Amino acid sequence: MKITFCCTDTKAEPWLQGLAAALPGADITVWQPGAPQADYAVVWAPPQQFIDEQPALRALFNIGAGVDALLKLRLPPSVRVVRLDDAGMAVQMAEYVCHALIRHFREFDQYEAAMQAGQWSYRKPRLRQDFPVGVMGLGVLGERVARAVAQFDFPVLGWSRSPKQMAGVRCFSGQEGFNEFLAATRVLVNLLPLTPETQGIMNRDTLARLLPGAYVINVARGAHLVEEDLLALIDAGHVAGATLDVFRTEPLPAGHPFWGHPKITLTPHTSARTLRDESIAQIAGKIAALARGEAVAGVVDAGRGY
Repeated sequence: MKITFCCTDTKAEPWLQGLAAALPGADITVWQPGAPQADYAVVWAPPQQFIDEQPALRALFNIGAGVDALLKLRLPPSVRVVRLDDAGMAVQMAEYVCHALIRHFREFDQYEAAMQAGQWSYRKPRLRQDFPVGVMGLGVLGERVARAVAQFDFPVLGWSRSPKQMAGVRCFSGQEGFNEFLAATRVLVNLLPLTPETQGIMNRDTLARLLPGAYVINVARGAHLVEEDLLALIDAGHVAGATLDVFRTEPLPAGHPFWGHPKITLTPHTSARTLRDESIAQIAGKIAALARGEAVAGVVDAGRGY
């Protein structure tokens, strides 16, 4: 069995050592142009040249949660793209979203500013029922986030492409349920996969449908958000602010209006980081299963984009 590793901006040696320990006997190498054909590949943002030189790959294993960049490449029709099911990212995402939500709900940024100014003051407590949280995308990460938010007694709504049922979550689905979902949401959390249908889904029209004083938390992809529309709605007062972890251009360019905006909290695409050991164990298990002719979870439907 030959496995090639082609991950941009990723230190290869720890991955090679972990995969070798998990798959003894496998021939595991770092890809170089002109390298021999491999059976399986572990990838992150590989170049098109890599794909073109490896036409007989049985499967590509992506080390991140999102596969949108990989699906933009010209892939052989026979290759399967396999994403990580979780590998420790869901709990990180739940931590991040709950932190952003509670920081906004409890107005901790205003308390911090007041204390820095030497002011000892209180703010009127707000009611959780006035802050229904809508989670867009109820996959592995979205479900974990929705369950975590519900533990803090916020009303929780969920929207997905196809119908789902979750205890304690009011679920909506399809285009017919989208506007109703938005109209009942005050804190919008985006965990959708990026597809042609979801690109720009958070725009002036959709964000304006949220309850007044809305708050936006984007931890999926920057291309989901029309940035100028968010800024316009913040300026208009309909949106109170946002916590953004992902952006259309990364790193965020110098001079971008998000930098220093008093109502926008920024983090550098770090809401859920790939945990190497957990990812290696999952990828190695799936490679071994495929080699035995077994089915594996996480195979991406290229038509749907996830």
